[in-house]
Amino acid sequence: MANTTSAQKMVRKIERRTAVNKARRSRVRTYLRYVEEAIAAGDHDAARTALRTAESEMFRAVSNGVVSKNTAARKVSRLSSRVKALGA
Repeated sequence: MANTTSAQKMVRKIERRTAVNKARRSRVRTYLRYVEEAIAAGDHDAARTALRTAESEMFRAVSNGVVSKNTAARKVSRLSSRVKALGA
């Protein structure tokens, strides 16, 4: 347990930040799941639109510091190649 007043305040701040980041990460995973489901269903148009929204959501998470830039780029790249293969 934190002893000083400033340490107690930091604990409160960290808890709030953790809750916000958890919600943001969950939101990103939801959009990625939409793309995965569209790919599994074989629906190219739905997968493309889901990928577009998931991509913007991933990079919004990057700007908020929830996900690293390289991680987001890697995930979007792999998903987009799968969606492209679905249409071919």
